[in-house]
Amino acid sequence: MFFYYVRLALLSYRRNPVLSSLMVLAVAVGIGAYMVIFTMNYYMGGDPIPQKSDQLHHIQFDYGNPDIPNFEPPPQLTWIDATAMLEQTTAYPRTATSKFVAIIEPPGNEVRPFFVNGRGNSADFFSMFDVPFQYGSGWDRSADVNRDLVVVLSNELNERLFGGRDSTGETLVMHGMNFTVTGVMDRWQPAPKFYDVNNGSFDPVEEAYIPWELIISQELNRSGSTNCWQAPEGTGLQAFLNAECAWIQFWVELPDADARSDYSMLVDNYVAEQRSLGRMRMPVEQRLFNVNEWMIEQEVHPDETRILGALAGMLLAVCLLNTVGLLLSKFLGKAGEIGVRQALGAHRGSLFIQHLIEAGVIGAIGGVLGIGVAALGLEGIKVLIGSLLITEWMRLDLTVMALTIALAIVSTIIAGLYPIWRACNINPSVHLKSQ
Repeated sequence: MFFYYVRLALLSYRRNPVLSSLMVLAVAVGIGAYMVIFTMNYYMGGDPIPQKSDQLHHIQFDYGNPDIPNFEPPPQLTWIDATAMLEQTTAYPRTATSKFVAIIEPPGNEVRPFFVNGRGNSADFFSMFDVPFQYGSGWDRSADVNRDLVVVLSNELNERLFGGRDSTGETLVMHGMNFTVTGVMDRWQPAPKFYDVNNGSFDPVEEAYIPWELIISQELNRSGSTNCWQAPEGTGLQAFLNAECAWIQFWVELPDADARSDYSMLVDNYVAEQRSLGRMRMPVEQRLFNVNEWMIEQEVHPDETRILGALAGMLLAVCLLNTVGLLLSKFLGKAGEIGVRQALGAHRGSLFIQHLIEAGVIGAIGGVLGIGVAALGLEGIKVLIGSLLITEWMRLDLTVMALTIALAIVSTIIAGLYPIWRACNINPSVHLKSQ
């Protein structure tokens, strides 16, 4: 019976194409606009690493000057504290990480030297954040300790330098030094880029990854945000490293609640020790944040998208109200046919289900068209913000498309309940007299 009712719905569409097309258009516009905002929220506000987001924790210390009104403790760590935490936390995977910029000298003379955005990180970075590899792997902890000149390349940089082939073991000249390639990452773009929300939550991932200690020992050009609440005492690199300047992200992987409790105690003891030395005088309510807590703390999901989501929801409601009116006009126009069929013995429940399916068919057609509307809307947003943010992640995948059609069908069926109820509850005798 279902397919028979679908066939009747399509025949009804053909009998009254103008009214039916208006309903489809109303559903498509409302659903399409809503799904544009939903897609943005889906990727911008989603869990970027759901399999272990409750295990990865970012540290925030009691930084700042309490005498400065409304001073917000910076989200990063100083060199002194990042180094100390690396030395104290051998029990759990951990990583200090920050950005740098360097010049790469490609092999041969075909490609001129160019700048690359890189990241210094500890060996545990790749396993902690489930970084996928196309070739090879990351380095081990001994490379961190020995400050070995090793590098992991992004998929894009490997394509640019080595034509996409397996480059593990190759030598790469960067910042005038010979680095050995240990691995090539597969395509990886977490959204948001949770491990460094301070320097662009939706920026592309870095192109080259090296042991974090090399940024200092080889005096690479640091990149990213730096927050100093006290001027360095003296000049030069060492004076900067000893200063109260936060520029390093620090993450630790804690597998369960007991580990978090133990590590939290370690952090609290370290803060108490530093406070006795005159540092960390700005108390904070929380020092350990898991991934989702850190996203909320740093307001990665902008309020503007929530406002746009509310506006899109209101537009969808207006479109569905218009659909209610159009469905009421359509089904009441069929009241004579419904009355005759009731007089001939058609069950009212069967008629109700038939017209619910007809409303669902209209919703399905509107949902398919709504996917096109949403795709156009996303392309428009990419044009508007493409120079500011990475927009590759902003796409309609199969999950979003299926949800779009399902939402269109369900919304149209709900909108059709009252018009169908009205049409099926008219006294058939009125229509029998008129026939």
